[in-house]
Amino acid sequence: MDGVDQLAPERKKAQFDVDEMKIVWAGSRHAFQVSDRIARLVASDPAFRKDNRAMLSRKELFKNTLRKAAYAWKRIIELRLSEEEASMLRSSVDEPAFTDLHWGMFVPAIKGQGTDEQHQKWLPLAYKMEIIGCYAQTELGHGSNVQGLETTATFDPQTDEFVVHSPTLTSSKWWPGGLGKVSTHAVVYARLITDGQDHGVNGFIVQLRSLEDHSPLPGITIGDIGMKFGNGAYNTMDNGVLRFEHVRIPRNQMLMRVSQVTREGKYVQSNVPRQLLYGTMVYVRQTIVADASCALSRAVCIATRYSAVRRQFGSKNGGPETQVIDYKTQQNRLFPLLASAYAFRFVGEWLKWLYTDVTQRLQANDFSTLPEAHACTAGLKSLTTTATADGIEECRKLCGGHGYLCSSGLPELFAVYVPACTYEGDNIVLLLQVARFLMKTVSQLGSGNMPVGTTTYMGRAEQLMQCHCGVQKAEDWLNPSAILEAFEARAIRMSVACAQNLSKFTNQEEGFAELAADLVEAAVAHCQLIVVSKFIEKLQQDIPGKGVKPILEILCNIYALHLVHKHLGDFVSTGCITAKQASLANEQLRSLYSQVRPNAIALVDAFNYTDHYLGSVLGRYDGNVYPKLYEEAWKDPLNDSVVPDGYHEYIRPLLKQQLRNARL
Repeated sequence: MDGVDQLAPERKKAQFDVDEMKIVWAGSRHAFQVSDRIARLVASDPAFRKDNRAMLSRKELFKNTLRKAAYAWKRIIELRLSEEEASMLRSSVDEPAFTDLHWGMFVPAIKGQGTDEQHQKWLPLAYKMEIIGCYAQTELGHGSNVQGLETTATFDPQTDEFVVHSPTLTSSKWWPGGLGKVSTHAVVYARLITDGQDHGVNGFIVQLRSLEDHSPLPGITIGDIGMKFGNGAYNTMDNGVLRFEHVRIPRNQMLMRVSQVTREGKYVQSNVPRQLLYGTMVYVRQTIVADASCALSRAVCIATRYSAVRRQFGSKNGGPETQVIDYKTQQNRLFPLLASAYAFRFVGEWLKWLYTDVTQRLQANDFSTLPEAHACTAGLKSLTTTATADGIEECRKLCGGHGYLCSSGLPELFAVYVPACTYEGDNIVLLLQVARFLMKTVSQLGSGNMPVGTTTYMGRAEQLMQCHCGVQKAEDWLNPSAILEAFEARAIRMSVACAQNLSKFTNQEEGFAELAADLVEAAVAHCQLIVVSKFIEKLQQDIPGKGVKPILEILCNIYALHLVHKHLGDFVSTGCITAKQASLANEQLRSLYSQVRPNAIALVDAFNYTDHYLGSVLGRYDGNVYPKLYEEAWKDPLNDSVVPDGYHEYIRPLLKQQLRNARL
C-alpha cells in the first residue's frame, strides 16, 4: 500500500548495526556525514530533477545538463563548499557533464605535467571556471596506442610558436568529453617535432573557442560526434571531434614539467623524472575503481530491494507467494554481486592509500614501487569495471521484465557505466600490461630481486608451486589463510606456466601474441588475489558496531568462494584444490547465502543512497513498487492523448480496409 514501508519487516531481520555499517562503507564518520548531507541537499532540490531524462530529445537533454552544471556551480559558491564537498555534489547530481572532464582530467593534467609558472597562470582560471577544459588525447584512428597518435605540434623558431596540425582524417581528436560544444581550452596530445625530429607525444594547452562569443578560433574545426548508446545516459555529454589546420600557440603552452623546448628550439629533458607522470595515472585509475563500487552497489541495491518486494509462485493454502529473494537461484546470482560491491569498495580505499604512498615516494625520488603500483592499478581498473558492467546487466535480468523499463533505473545505469570498460585503457589491453609485468617478475625470481607490494607472494613461489590445500570439510573454507593460499597458488602457478610456455618461443613478442589469452587469464588471477587479500586485510582492522565484522566476514567468504566456483577450471587444473574441495566450497557457499539472506536489505541500506540518486522505481527505499510503476507509465508522452497521433492516417485506414486511400 502506498505510503507504508513495504520493506520494514525485512529491515527488522538485520543482525548488525546498520548505522555503523554506513560509516564503514563511507570510509569514516566524517565522510559519511559529508556525503549524507550533500546527497540530501541535492535530492531535496527540484532543480536537480532527473526522472524525465530518458524522454528528452538530445538538444533538450544537453541544455538541461548545462543548466544543472551551472546551477551546481552556483550552489557550490553560495554554500562555500570545500573541494571534497563540491566533488560530492557533482557526483550526487548523477549526470555525465563537461565538468567531469574539467575537474577530473584537465586540471590534474596541468597539475601533473605543468611547471610552477604554468600552474600559476592556468590553475586559477580553471579553479574559478573562467576557462573550461577537456583532455584531447584519443583520435579517430588511435586510442589505446598513445604512441601512434598522429596530431603534430611543430616548433617554429622564427615566431617562438608551436604549429598544431591534424595531417590526416584519422588524426582528428575523437571522443573527448566536454570538447564537442563546451570546452574553451584543451590539453591536446600531439607529436612534438623540432628541427625535423620527432620527440614523441607531449601535452599542449590550446585555446579552442573565443572567450567572448564561444565561436571556434581560426583553424579549428570542432563539433559533437553524435548520439551514443542508451536513452539519456551518456548523451548528456558532448563527446567531440576536433581538427587543427596549422593552429599557432605560444611555446610556453607546451606542458614542460618533464621536458622543454628552448627559445632556440632545442629539446631538453628536465631534471624532473618522467615517472612522475605515472602519479596522475594512478590517481585517475583509483577514482575509476571507487566509481565501480558505487555503480555496482546502486544496481545491487535496486535488485535486492525489488527481489524482496517481488513474489512469484509457491503460495500455500491461498497464502502469499514466495519472495523472489528466497529462491536459491536468485541468491546465487545476487549475493556474489553484493559481496563484490563491498570488495571493490575496500580495494578502492586501499588504492587511495597506495596513491598517497606512491606520491610521497615520487617526491623523494624513490621509484622502486612504481612498476608494481602501475600494474596493480591497471589490473584493478580492468577487473572492477568489467565485473561492474556485467553485474549491472545481471541485476537488470534479476529484476525480470520490469528491469527493462527505463523507470527501473538499470538500463540507463548500464549505458552510463559501460564506457568505463574502454576509457582510460581498454580492459584487455590493460590486462596484457599486467601480464608483461608478471612475466618480468617471474623471470627475476632467482636473481635476488624480491617482489614488492601486491606481488610479494611471488617471492614464495617455490613453496606455493608445491603446496596442497588442507581443506577437509566445508567449514575449513572459512579460514582466511586457506582461501589466501588457494588464490596465491593459483596466481603463481598460472603465471609460471605462462612464463614456461613463453620461453619456448625464440621471439618473445611472437610468443606474447600467441599466448595472449592465457596471459590475460593469469593477470585476472593475480588481480582477483589482490581484491581477496585486501578484503581479508580490512577484516583484520578494528571494525566497530554490533555484528558489523561478522557480516563482512560472510561477504568476504562469498566473494572468494564464488570466484573459486566461477574459475574452478583454473583452481583444479593447476592442482591448487581437488574436485572434492571444490564441492565443499560450493556447500559452504550455499550456507553463506542463507546467512546473508536476513541481512540483505540492511546491507544495501548501508550504501545510504537517496531515492533521487538511485533513480529507480524498483529500488525505492519504501518498497512501494507497483503503485509507482503504474504512476510512471502515465507520465510517458505517448499517453498525453488517448487516441495516438497517426490514428487517422494509418490505423483507421488499416482497420477499415481503406489502405488504398491512405496517405502512406
